Amino acid sequence: MNNAIECRGVGKDYPRFTLDGVDLVVPEGSVMGFVGPNGAGKSTTLRIVTGAIRADRGTVEVLGRSMPREQIAAKWDLGYFSEDMRLYPSRTVDFHARWMESIYPSWDTAYERQLYERFEVDPGQKVKHLSHGQRVKAGLMMVLARRPRVLVLDEPTSGLDPLARRQILDELSAVRADEERAILFSSHNTLDVEQLSDEITFLARGRVVFTRDKESLLEDWRRIRLEVPDGLSVPEPEGVVDVQRSGRLAVVTTRAWSEATESAFRAAGATVSAVERMSLEEIFLAAVSHRETVS
Repeated sequence: MNNAIECRGVGKDYPRFTLDGVDLVVPEGSVMGFVGPNGAGKSTTLRIVTGAIRADRGTVEVLGRSMPREQIAAKWDLGYFSEDMRLYPSRTVDFHARWMESIYPSWDTAYERQLYERFEVDPGQKVKHLSHGQRVKAGLMMVLARRPRVLVLDEPTSGLDPLARRQILDELSAVRADEERAILFSSHNTLDVEQLSDEITFLARGRVVFTRDKESLLEDWRRIRLEVPDGLSVPEPEGVVDVQRSGRLAVVTTRAWSEATESAFRAAGATVSAVERMSLEEIFLAAVSHRETVS
């Protein structure tokens, strides 16, 4: 399997922010979720990938083409959408679609019509008369109807109501069924990332915390509730990233859960009262907090 996107040691320096040593690989046919707080460097990374800005160091390739040097060739197969994407207010949605169709030979008119119906967008409406959600869906339609081999999406569901968000997620789920296309997308909504992604990259303060495949990530991270006798220290087997204790009760967070982990607690004299799975958001917060503690 070839890589659709490959970043190695990518960095960018600004007066008050540094993107440092970002490694990011998105194979063809996969979906990479990009998660991080505001100011972590997600949008900067995505813009470097698309050739919108130039990295100060490192290398970037999209479909084997070096960015930004070969970005003209790469962009025929690369679709980029950002929440701040702008359309001409006084023009209709159809005007923009016909404009894009005149540029891109891959434009799929039948798919365009399907998207109007699924997204509930009237192509004859002027952009200035669309709601925020309709503008987002119209902008995303301009990208999807091109049928690009690589999609780079920066907060595609930001600020949307539940119905509009569901419509977009359903369409992206359909896109991901194509085993030759790749998606890299960032989102503040970890539920979106958890639903769509094959792999997840956590970014904080301009650095990658880690990249993991979603299934093993959700399987390995657990919250373990213990009852610990007075005078006994809470054991910390390999993988423990946080211990919170109040009297005889303790809550342990681990990134390497297994039955052996529970056995280690029992062998030390503690009682395991519950083992809980963690959401992606809880994992991200714990991972970032742990990294800041040990850095």
